[in-house]
Amino acid sequence: MKKVIVLGSGAQGTAAARLLNNEENVESITCADYSLKASEAAAEGLEKASAVQINAKSAAELEKLFAGADIVLNGLPIDFNLTVMEAALKCGIDYQDLCMTEITGLDAVESTRYMFTEMNAKFAEAGCLALTNTGSAPGLANVICRETAEYFDSVNSIEINVYEGVWSKRFIPFWWSPEVAFSDMAEVPIRFENGRHVFTSQFGNPVMMKFPGVGKEIRMVDHNHEEPITMGLNAEKYLKGAKNILFRYGGPHVEVSETLYNMGFLSKEKRTSGITEYIPFDLIISQTPQAPKYKDEIADIINEGLITEEGAFQIIVEGTKSGNPLRKTVYVNTPGLIESFEKAGISHESYLTGQSAFIFTKMLVNDVIETKGLIAPEALDADARKFFIDEAAKLGITFDVITEDSL
Repeated sequence: MKKVIVLGSGAQGTAAARLLNNEENVESITCADYSLKASEAAAEGLEKASAVQINAKSAAELEKLFAGADIVLNGLPIDFNLTVMEAALKCGIDYQDLCMTEITGLDAVESTRYMFTEMNAKFAEAGCLALTNTGSAPGLANVICRETAEYFDSVNSIEINVYEGVWSKRFIPFWWSPEVAFSDMAEVPIRFENGRHVFTSQFGNPVMMKFPGVGKEIRMVDHNHEEPITMGLNAEKYLKGAKNILFRYGGPHVEVSETLYNMGFLSKEKRTSGITEYIPFDLIISQTPQAPKYKDEIADIINEGLITEEGAFQIIVEGTKSGNPLRKTVYVNTPGLIESFEKAGISHESYLTGQSAFIFTKMLVNDVIETKGLIAPEALDADARKFFIDEAAKLGITFDVITEDSL
């Protein structure tokens, strides 16, 4: 029986906590957040859950919270990762987060390299597992990329394309944290090209793409994301030597962000207007609605009406098999906003990311992963990947694969 800390009572943490409540190998769940209201809302109606308030910037408070626990699911913003990791190490518990850690003074690639070397060694020495990047993208995407790569003798390229086409009559620019979303949009994207990481440009390399069930071509652009970074570092060991890995994103949320970026409003540099000093990013965040997470507000948004409810999550892997070209395209099937709300009372984003995070936590709860140290999902072995795919299917998350044997 495992005692689980769910740190961060946002949409994803709340979704994971609800599912963990039904797991027989979970003894207790502690929902912890800086906002006691949020943690109480996450724990509401869950017989195994309790709610606490926590200042996650305080190592002492974290260590007190983690004492006697077995697992911490860290659903906080990226800035908290290293502090939470260090507290988990000190308390000797398994750690899980939804995004890759960045370290001050290092770029994203070097930060990740540090995680895969220094922090990996620390967790291994402590006899603990740290599982990083465990949402939908990254997370589910990494598992499917690895699973698909296993069909090849060698892999040349991996593309991850995500189109987010849910747009409501009420202005909701993002269905996850706008702080995280706008920060990602403003960052310089990284591709893995010809066996090395390269920086491209914000909203760069646009292509028009057609997806099943979407009646128009979608403009897709480079987007800052973890997969090209972690999978590039792991390409030789886990992805059949993939030389090119990229992540593209598209949809109305991207278009809003690109406009703000081009106007300079995603800058975090201080500016002056008349006698007033301001930071454009902070100004935009102060005026941006937060992602809906409470059941009544999601219901109101759906009842007010949706302009579009569509999307696509596509992975393309190209390489060779038995000396011949091979291409596999994987489409992720997942409930949309209305269906997610009907199933679980949460949004489509919370459903896919929160359910995926839950499956990874379920692996920790049931000791599915024998590895100790710090790993990303593409490093999971065949049994662990099968566990993930089987559990995803139980939650209505399935995968269609199109195979082209010759190009």
